[in-house]
Amino acid sequence: MHRRALLAAGMALPIALAGRARAASDPFFMRRALAISVQLYTLDPDLDADFDGTLRKLRDIGFGDVEMAGYHGRTASEFRRALDAAGLVCRSAHIQPSPRGNGPSFAEPEALARDMHIIGVTDVVLPIPLFPADFRPPAETNAGDGFRLSGEAMQADDWRRTAAFLNDRARVLAPLGLKIGYHNHNFEFAPVERTTGFDILLGETDPALVSFELDIGWVAAAGRDPVALMRAHPGRFTQLHVKDIADTTVPNFSARSDPTEVGSGKVDWGSVLPAAYAAGVRRDYIEQEPPFPGPRVDSVAKSFRYLSDLKTD
Repeated sequence: MHRRALLAAGMALPIALAGRARAASDPFFMRRALAISVQLYTLDPDLDADFDGTLRKLRDIGFGDVEMAGYHGRTASEFRRALDAAGLVCRSAHIQPSPRGNGPSFAEPEALARDMHIIGVTDVVLPIPLFPADFRPPAETNAGDGFRLSGEAMQADDWRRTAAFLNDRARVLAPLGLKIGYHNHNFEFAPVERTTGFDILLGETDPALVSFELDIGWVAAAGRDPVALMRAHPGRFTQLHVKDIADTTVPNFSARSDPTEVGSGKVDWGSVLPAAYAAGVRRDYIEQEPPFPGPRVDSVAKSFRYLSDLKTD
């Protein structure tokens, strides 16, 4: 029996080593059993035109997980039924600080928790800071320029107010079963009082309660190194927006970039994704800003294919 056990062990060893060799040669996401997911904001007009059909297209591409950024005129129950019908799950949601549209906001924690539990969401993300209360863009300003001007108007006290808001909402939502995070643009990295808004948010939020969803495209648009940023703050980042920008993007702090599909731009994903995993990121959402070169779903599919095939340590 002892000899047979030794023989069995000897035969099993090369099989196990071969399995490890195959795993080491697998693409990044497959090797780490990570999902490649998508932020639904990328497909807003498509979803407004054909919500159920667009969700089915995402499933056909290969997605199993999405992040929501609005209800598209539906109730939480209707949203969940559409996800179920398409074979998708949603575990993260972008939520506005105050009421907007038909969904609850961070101002309504009980209603928010009720809806999120119906949909299946565990993580709620503040996608914008608390803009200065006394700042109003000119009346003729369009929405995009108004957003940029509001970001440029942010001062250190506004970032501190945003950090306090995140801490407060986190304490309220934790007993209700929700975790809270913050999603950046690039105006967080503008200098204010010998620091930056992003450093204020990192320094003044409770690490035990508040995490960050790092938008790689906006970090790169600010001229910052996302790998260095994640290495400097291990454990603070739990989700990633996998967003690329073209080489023509000029570094700025004004919410401007030249968007492109993942793998077609200047971001070194072979370095960024392993650094994100090492820093604690376990959810990765493809996101792309307009304008698009063609149908939005085609750009999303191109990004998905690139990531599916990407091999890196």
